[in-house]
Amino acid sequence: MKKASKKIILLGHFGVGKSSLIRQFVENTFTSDYKVTIGVHILKKEVEVAPDENVSLIIWDLEGYDDIKKTRASYLLGTHGFIYVFDVTRPATFENLKNDIDYLTNQYAKTPLKIVGNKADLVTKTYLKENANMFGVQPNFFTSAKTGTKVDELFTTLAKELVK
Repeated sequence: MKKASKKIILLGHFGVGKSSLIRQFVENTFTSDYKVTIGVHILKKEVEVAPDENVSLIIWDLEGYDDIKKTRASYLLGTHGFIYVFDVTRPATFENLKNDIDYLTNQYAKTPLKIVGNKADLVTKTYLKENANMFGVQPNFFTSAKTGTKVDELFTTLAKELVK
C-alpha cells in the first residue's frame, strides 16, 4: 500500500463555509452554529486515490480574511494544494476573487488550486449558470457543506491531482 501525506489549505473570507466543508468531508456532519476560526485548525483524513494507494490529507482551516495578502506566509509554507472558497450568496466574498486567484497562481504557480463556490444549496442551478461571469473566474466546484453536494468530489479530485 502506497501512502503519501499532503498539506491542503482552505482560504477565503469569513463565513464562507471553510470549516463546514472540512467537517462535512472529515466527519460527515453539518452544524449551522457559526464559530469563527481563529488562527488555524488542522484536521486529517485518508483518501483512496487509486487501488492500493492512499493519501493522508492534512487539511488546514485558516481564519478568514477579506484580503488574501493578510494570510500569514508561514501558514502557506509547504502547501501541496489550495482550496479557495467563496459564498455564492454573498458578493463581498467574490468581488476580489479574480485578484485573489491571480495572487495565488503568481505566488504559488506550481501548487494546485481548486476554486469553490459554496452554499450552492441556497441558490438555483439556473442562478449559477446565468451568473457564472459575475464571479470573475470559473469555479471548479459548486458545493454545499450543508447537503454534502460535491464535497467529497472536491477533496478527492485535489488529492488525485497531488499524487500524479
